[in-house]
This record gives sequence, structure tokens and C-alpha cells, in this order.
Amino acid sequence: MAGKSVRPQREHFLIIEDDKGRQEIILCEPEYTMGRGPDCTIRLRSQFVSRCHATLYRRVRQDGTSYYRIVDGDTEGKRSVNGLLVNGTKQTARDLQHGDEVVFGPQVFAIYQFRQQDKFPTLPNNDPFDITLIDPAMMDYDDDTREYD
Repeated sequence: MAGKSVRPQREHFLIIEDDKGRQEIILCEPEYTMGRGPDCTIRLRSQFVSRCHATLYRRVRQDGTSYYRIVDGDTEGKRSVNGLLVNGTKQTARDLQHGDEVVFGPQVFAIYQFRQQDKFPTLPNNDPFDITLIDPAMMDYDDDTREYD
């Protein structure tokens, strides 16, 4: 049987904390708008956040891996009122890295996470000789009668 290579599974996501609590959003689209406006793809639920506060863009490196860039404001370049603080520093744009904290306003922030796991390909189990052995020590039975419960 020829071995199959391991494929890395990559996930980008944001953990957002706002006035309504905490939410985790898996990022897979090429672009997201973030703000309190009803047209935003990621809603930030706070009156202190601009209608379109920031935009996330997925970028691809030369080696084929992807990352997200956050830009202050909407897709047309209009900046938010409060701006962005990334790791405590005011930024107009930043290529996000694992663990970056983005503050949009009082008690409204997001933490960017990147997770990569090795995913092993699975093969269909159609082998007639594949059996599962049960260890007798794993069975529950009455010690006196040796009968199973």
C-alpha cells in the first residue's frame, strides 16, 4: 500500500468581543467588511464602532500560504472615526499575525488566530480482513459469575 502525504489544514479566524458577547468567525472569503452597519459581513455590535470600521483582505504569499490584511475604513478608502489599534499601536493597515489584538473602540476588540493542523487522508474501510479486537479487560462483568452486565 502506497503512503499518502499529509495535507496541512489551515484555518484563519477572529475571536470578537463586543457589547453582545463573544463570537468566533472562521475566515475563508477573500474580503470582509467589519462594522456596525447592516451591510457589513462581520457585524460589530457597539455604538462606538463606525458603520464600516475596517476591511479584511486575504492575501497569498509566494509559497501559496495565505494571510489576512486589515485596513482601517471601508473598501473605498473612507477611514473610521476611531481608527484601529493593533497590539496597542494605531495603524491604518497591517498584515495580521497569529495572536494580534485589534481594538475598534471601548470594549470592542478582535483577536486574530491562525491554526494549522496536519490532516491525514482517510481511506475507505473496505478490507474484509480488517477486524477490531476487543481486549477482555475492557469488558464489564460480574466477578462472581463471570457474566456480562
